[in-house]
Amino acid sequence: MFWVLFLLSAWAVAGLACLRLCLAAVRAAAVEPRAVDREHTLTLYEAAFLSGGPRRVADLTLVSMARQRRLLLAHTGWATVVDPRGRDDMERSVIGAIGPGGQSRIAPVRAAAAAADSVRSLADRLVGAGLAVPDGGARGIAAGVRRVRVAAVTVCALGLVALALPLPATEPRLLIAVWFALPLVLTLGCLAIMRMEIHPYSRWASPAGQRLVGALVRQADGTADDRTFLTSVAVRGVHAIGEPDLRAAFAHREKYTGDHWERRA
Repeated sequence: MFWVLFLLSAWAVAGLACLRLCLAAVRAAAVEPRAVDREHTLTLYEAAFLSGGPRRVADLTLVSMARQRRLLLAHTGWATVVDPRGRDDMERSVIGAIGPGGQSRIAPVRAAAAAADSVRSLADRLVGAGLAVPDGGARGIAAGVRRVRVAAVTVCALGLVALALPLPATEPRLLIAVWFALPLVLTLGCLAIMRMEIHPYSRWASPAGQRLVGALVRQADGTADDRTFLTSVAVRGVHAIGEPDLRAAFAHREKYTGDHWERRA
């Protein structure tokens, strides 16, 4: 009867994950809808935030300055200031994060720039315009969906372990598989309902914001000019960079463990 313990664990994992997802959906539905500025024209910084959050804004700023030869991004993961005069708040945040020495590792610069007041102000403006989701909204739903997916995989794993145990002849394996199928159906059904009701689960952009980002991508003419290049970085991230040296420079960023950002209330 050891398999019963695995079954109870499967139900606990599935039930808790589905409950948390449902609560996140209820909280998101309780948030007062915000007026959407349908005539808003996205800047590249705004598109970067809606596509990838604060870290994407920092990446875009670094790449933009590097393209203009005002910042050197070495393939070893170091950033060097060439022009110390920032043209906007984002660039000044990057220069300030590099420090008075004019040189720093890219990872801590990226983390500091993502946490700057200029990025928080940008986030607040987008939330106020109805283009970004507030805290506790779709971000909680996206995290809940990930938890339910993990729960579904966990249920399958527990079921396989239970079926692999030596069982008496009076306990048919087919019946045990049916019992484990029930929590699996619960998780898959929850995912199906969420997909029909509120898909896609964007972490940063509201549905209106996602439409504007899509329109910005469609407006790009596909040429190799700086605007199209930076639009690709804003929407898809540094992985869209086709230049080997720049890609190598950003390859070192994941080693920095202090990379996080929290919005102030």
